[in-house]
Amino acid sequence: MLVSSFPHFVLNMLLVLPASVAQCTWRPPVTLPDQVPTLVELITGVTGNLLLFDFQYFIWNLLHHWLYMTFHAIHHNYSAPFVLATQCLGGWELVTVCFWTTLNPVILRCHLLTTCVFMVLHVYVSVEDHCGYDFPWSTSRLIPFSIYRGPSKNDVHHQKLNKNIAPYFSHWDKIFGTHADFSFSYSYSELVTNIYL
Repeated sequence: MLVSSFPHFVLNMLLVLPASVAQCTWRPPVTLPDQVPTLVELITGVTGNLLLFDFQYFIWNLLHHWLYMTFHAIHHNYSAPFVLATQCLGGWELVTVCFWTTLNPVILRCHLLTTCVFMVLHVYVSVEDHCGYDFPWSTSRLIPFSIYRGPSKNDVHHQKLNKNIAPYFSHWDKIFGTHADFSFSYSYSELVTNIYL
């Protein structure tokens, strides 16, 4: 395990750390407004960032599906996801994801507080999706109508790589036919079939 995680450590030291320092030094100074955003503005900004990132990531996965072995295969070294698998990405995918995550709040002209809430929620949901557990308090269970993906659909994605591609919401997968539900209930014959065949 230690040997297999060494390339990710090197990738983070050579790519992510310098990119983080560069972003802090090259980003133009942010002037804070006199007022914090209202709750509606905060929720709208965070939701807008999640939807925009969701669209970008879905299209990214759709476009690079033909280059799967180059980009996203590193993330799927683990068919049963766990928290640390969240950041096991190839270099270009990691750069792209970081780029969108930091650029989207600028594009949407979000307040710094909205940006911070989005970043924290973005990391939380990514970790939650890869934890391997679908708790009753999971984000996907708190948002109605199965519009949020969640850990169970992420498990399906790690088992069936061309299913449940979008990271947050399931509407893109439903529109493009890449959606797959996950069911905890199996009949005895399904269990026997799945185990022995």
